[in-house]
Amino acid sequence: MEELRFYTYPSCTSCRRTKSWLKSEGIDFNEQHLFRETPTVEDLRKILSLTTYGIDEILAKRSKEFKSLDMDVEDLSLNEFIDLVIEKPKLLRRPILTDGEKLVVGYDLEGLRGITNQKLEYAASIS
Repeated sequence: MEELRFYTYPSCTSCRRTKSWLKSEGIDFNEQHLFRETPTVEDLRKILSLTTYGIDEILAKRSKEFKSLDMDVEDLSLNEFIDLVIEKPKLLRRPILTDGEKLVVGYDLEGLRGITNQKLEYAASIS
């Protein structure tokens, strides 16, 4: 398993919540600013290989960047899609976390627990 990679954008609320949770749980991660250090072709291929729903899982369809596109991304080849995302990283949902085997997109507490192997602790009281 690789080190946990955290693709983030600091002003993103979901990114800040995710980062706060990771820190509160003592999880080590490698933080990468999504727009300054755009994922490489290899990174994006790996991320896409870990998705369940393909590009729909990582595409920010409600973003201004997506809405301003003058094309149907479904018509693009994989290479064309990757080139587009590298050119316009704001098309990616945020945050994206991966350990090389699992993927979490957005602030997803259950997904975070799964990728970091943090178990939910339940307190039971018997009266």
